[in-house]
Amino acid sequence: MRSSALLVMLALPACAPTAPVEPVSLPLLGGYRDPADMCRRVGESAATIDYLDDAADLVGCPEGAENLGVFVTETGAVEVARLDGFILYSVPRR
Repeated sequence: MRSSALLVMLALPACAPTAPVEPVSLPLLGGYRDPADMCRRVGESAATIDYLDDAADLVGCPEGAENLGVFVTETGAVEVARLDGFILYSVPRR
């Protein structure tokens, strides 16, 4: 009886929801269009250095985000890479 109770207690943490994992190689900053935006500005790191541009913002959107087509159309974004579950876009500054 005692060992089965222990097994149940050990199994419970495995069922608990986990927080979303932040990508290790992407320094994500604030929301791109507003603070609640799922697409976020991306800062400089070893993984992003080749995608940075003085005339554009580097923006990362989760691969499964809804309305990515609308985001691309509205901002003129161009996909430059996919890293850590994010699509990286170069978005021209207006």
